[in-house]
Amino acid sequence: MLPVEPLFVVILVVLLGFFFFAFLLVRRTLTGLREGFEDGQQ
Repeated sequence: MLPVEPLFVVILVVLLGFFFFAFLLVRRTLTGLREGFEDGQQ
């Protein structure tokens, strides 16, 4: 078993959480823009 620095694990978890949150935010924004664009076409 490799020795793992607790600080490294915390930083990794925070970065993964940040990327996941950013992905959800971008996906929601694009979905809203597409729905708004489709509503504007009608």
